[in-house]
Amino acid sequence: MEYLIREALATDMTQVLGLIEELAVFEKENDAVEITAQDLVNDGFGLEKKFQCFVADKRGVIVGLALVYPRYSTWKGTVIHLEDLIVTEQMRGSGLGTALLDRVVQYGNELGVKRISWEVIDWNESAIRFYERKGANVMRDWDVVQLDEEGMREYLQNIK
Repeated sequence: MEYLIREALATDMTQVLGLIEELAVFEKENDAVEITAQDLVNDGFGLEKKFQCFVADKRGVIVGLALVYPRYSTWKGTVIHLEDLIVTEQMRGSGLGTALLDRVVQYGNELGVKRISWEVIDWNESAIRFYERKGANVMRDWDVVQLDEEGMREYLQNIK
């Protein structure tokens, strides 16, 4: 195997941020990344760990990652959310995505969660096919709903 799947270290976060930025470019959201490597260190390795990150390490270079965090389902109980599964462009098709997803599913099983959830952008048909081949249910009749910081400010201004 030309890479090792392992838990991320704080020292990996600069490279992890690089992959996050690569994903943003791929998803045509070049300027959307606001987080810094230091934010990732603080949030993933501080006293209150907010996420778990697994990386694919190829001789010291991070070529893939899977970042998950806990959630709670009123229907199921404890679940985890896969925020991102990223494989750098030159490693796509190498089996790396499967290895990262395998590790996430193993982690979810270790935690005893009832579900692992994530989103996939609707035009990324290769990712959709990949997830469906793995047995995931791609729920095309659900829409993602978000309030960003500006949306929250506007919302709160309208509360009477």
